[in-house]
Amino acid sequence: MVVVIDPQNSGISGNMVLGALIDIGIDIGDVVEVMEYYASYFGDISVKINNVQKASINATYANVETTDKKHIEYSKFIKTLGNIKHEKIDDNILKFSKDVFNTLARAEAEVHGTSIDKVHFHEVGAADAVADVIGSAYCFYKLGLNTKKVYGMPVALGGGRIKSMHGNLSVPAPATLEILKNVPVFGGPENHELTTPTGAALYMNMVDEFCSFYPLITNRKIGYGAGKLDLEVPNILRIISGDSSIPTDNISILETNLDSVTGEVIGHTFDKLLDAGALDVVAVPILMKKNRPGHLLRVITKPKDCDAVSEAIIRETGTLGVRILPYVHRNIVNREIIPINIEIAGIKKDIQIKVGTIGDEIINYSPEYEDAKKIANEMNIPLKDVMKKANDAFKKLLDKY
Repeated sequence: MVVVIDPQNSGISGNMVLGALIDIGIDIGDVVEVMEYYASYFGDISVKINNVQKASINATYANVETTDKKHIEYSKFIKTLGNIKHEKIDDNILKFSKDVFNTLARAEAEVHGTSIDKVHFHEVGAADAVADVIGSAYCFYKLGLNTKKVYGMPVALGGGRIKSMHGNLSVPAPATLEILKNVPVFGGPENHELTTPTGAALYMNMVDEFCSFYPLITNRKIGYGAGKLDLEVPNILRIISGDSSIPTDNISILETNLDSVTGEVIGHTFDKLLDAGALDVVAVPILMKKNRPGHLLRVITKPKDCDAVSEAIIRETGTLGVRILPYVHRNIVNREIIPINIEIAGIKKDIQIKVGTIGDEIINYSPEYEDAKKIANEMNIPLKDVMKKANDAFKKLLDKY
């Protein structure tokens, strides 16, 4: 089960998240109740949930009107929030909400060069932020989306300039940019602030993995949350809840051309790259400029291991550069290792079978190479015979069920 949060159209704000989650399907009365209850500790509040159209797209708009009683320091704010009790808000929802505010406060502290305890909630507005965050957290958990894999699409930031407590600033606001570090973003498509710090903080705490394209998904429910502005493009955030029978992940592909490296060095490099975190390594014979023969070295790795593997390529091959294709999306099957027992010349041997599944269906299976190789050497028989016996034994095991 998966969720996609898509802020590519018009960015993301607190009330857009809230509207999209409500639009997926939840009791509006309960949401408004917890929003107004919690926010009332920080200021006067009125919440109205309306159905609106944004550039002909039907969406839910959460209109939150508040007046803060006074500015409040982060440490006092979190203490006050923790002391508020409501039967519909459990510890998990409250913790998630505190994490969102911690993200906001840390960004403000970093931007202003101060400590987190000295941060005041004034730009966001404490009561307004509490309403958006508590309401979004309640919907997120009530809908069970916290138990699903959440994918985040690139974030539209907007453009132009905005007025702030610190003067006129270019979009995105410094706190928004700080929160969205290491996340795919882009400017536009409108000359307005489309992504707010609160929206960015909610996004960062909800998303498990960022991707440039939609993962394989069978969508079940689609929610549209409306922003306040009326723009030429639909001012909406889209959240999709659905199923995916094939798990997905992100990988990076690293490439370099080699024209002066021996076969022995390339073979040795394979082992070093796998030790550094590479998932797979291939060397493809190519014809380079000036008709020189060479090899294309291509490596698949997790994004977090990209730097280490790149350094290993450079150190081992002496290449002057490595091309990186980041955040390449791939579909993967579930993989499982199943040990079985085979008999060869009256002697029983243990061997592991790699099994790939989609849901409950077995798509492929094959003996573990190192196990088969060991048995072949011990029994002094061809490797292909061991592989065949293992496949036949596993097929018989499947036929029994």
